[in-house]
Amino acid sequence: MKKENFFDRRHYLDLLEKRITDLKDGYRQNLAFIGDELVGKTSIVFKLLNRFFDAGIVTVYLEVRPEKFQAFVKRFLGVLLYSFHSNAGTVGLKEDFDFLLEKTDAIAPRTAEKIRSLTREIENRKRDNVFAELLSLCDTLHQETNKYFVIFFDEFHNLETLGSKDIFAEWSKVLIAQKHVLYVILSSMKTRAHNILSKHLCLLFGNFEIVSVEPFGPAATEEYLAQNLRGLSINKGTRDFLAHLTGGSPFYLHVIADSLLKSPSSGVVDVLDELLFAPAGVLNQRFTSCLKRLQDGVHGRDVSSVLFLISNGQNKIRDISQVTHKPAGEIKSLLTCLFESEVINRSGDFLRINDRVFSFWLKFVYQQKLNSLTFDAKNQNLQFRKKLDAIIQEYLAHSNKSILERTADLLKLFEDESIQIEKKKLKLNRFREIKPLEFNANGIKEGLVCRSTDSLWLIGFNHDSLTEEDISFFSKECKKYKQKLQRKIIISCKDIDANSKLRALEEKVWTWDLQNLNQIMDAFFKPRVIV
Repeated sequence: MKKENFFDRRHYLDLLEKRITDLKDGYRQNLAFIGDELVGKTSIVFKLLNRFFDAGIVTVYLEVRPEKFQAFVKRFLGVLLYSFHSNAGTVGLKEDFDFLLEKTDAIAPRTAEKIRSLTREIENRKRDNVFAELLSLCDTLHQETNKYFVIFFDEFHNLETLGSKDIFAEWSKVLIAQKHVLYVILSSMKTRAHNILSKHLCLLFGNFEIVSVEPFGPAATEEYLAQNLRGLSINKGTRDFLAHLTGGSPFYLHVIADSLLKSPSSGVVDVLDELLFAPAGVLNQRFTSCLKRLQDGVHGRDVSSVLFLISNGQNKIRDISQVTHKPAGEIKSLLTCLFESEVINRSGDFLRINDRVFSFWLKFVYQQKLNSLTFDAKNQNLQFRKKLDAIIQEYLAHSNKSILERTADLLKLFEDESIQIEKKKLKLNRFREIKPLEFNANGIKEGLVCRSTDSLWLIGFNHDSLTEEDISFFSKECKKYKQKLQRKIIISCKDIDANSKLRALEEKVWTWDLQNLNQIMDAFFKPRVIV
């Protein structure tokens, strides 16, 4: 990721630097950065590596690939030695394993001898399970040079594909003992990563602090687009549509902004047409390749049919079963494969394609081409452009409504489904009455009262920074309603600080930021709220 794309990541960098510098002070806390593909995990690490230097701390970055164990060992040893000599300022440094090993003889002879021994055993296939010894080389180097080590394993879940038995059991033993080595692991396979961490690497000493890497928030997305599209005649409404389309993904924001800058006379429709619809379009080719890989699996072309249904709004198992005329058990088997591939996820009753732009492409490009009655590519392209323009205009019409109006429209769609908000299950009651409320307060001035057959929701809207006083006021107002309350919710247009969240917990008030609200908007395929 280029420098100009690096927004909304300061807290991740600060945490990394703190954990690394703490290592020399005798405090070690391993880190696990987990997030969707293309969300910017590797970019955060590269930014850190480009700006951080300490003569006493060696940073070692290695992408873990599905490959033979012998190949992994060779790459690990080469990267370890190169990083060590780079930190030491070795003159004439070059990427040659024999050269690096020879230079190590003069500085750390015991380490060099261990590496030669391991290399011989691997080459002669005398041993396979040497992962623990591989990692313990850092301890030997520390004993000989007093240097500390930070090992970055990108896509660490691929370690289980190397063919080495009990590799995580080996690693866990090393993690407990090593005091001078910090591990930072990254993974785009969120479910698999969490399973590995909970089953194999959940330790009393040497455990991993899990850090969830998220897309840009609304404010950072707006800042990114405003800065990177400066000088172009693209209004805020259209920038907000791009935020809605990309979901704040740094990768897609960069691709779209870069294309707009390269063609300053082109509009958003022109650029999205070129990226998503044109046969040579970067995103069109990416998604076509991704879909083909999925179709080559055991479920064949049924995968694309199910993904299209989810992208088109049939995003519950019962919906898919009814449309495809397939039993729910068969649908669940297919969905399990998609869950394991991290293509989709589930929140309560709702299914969601993880990649928002891929979902958009499935609905408006891939399926449109399949359903076209003609092979006239020019006509297909014209229809896509018209549809895209209509989508943007529809989004702008929605964005002109107040957040209260848009939330009220959303609540009217609830039909007793369930959804998960911040690990808490929420039933979306079918409401028979939804009415606006007025509050006499500085922070919370408007809201909604929603009645279903057996429950009541009270929702307050806060447009400024939410305070503990706002929460106390809202809780007091809720007590005026004699009916037993099921939900008291404050929707804040700005981030909510820890003290306010704690006070809300005490008052049994749910606090939602725009990310939480938009999660429900996404479930019902309503345009996201961008303030």
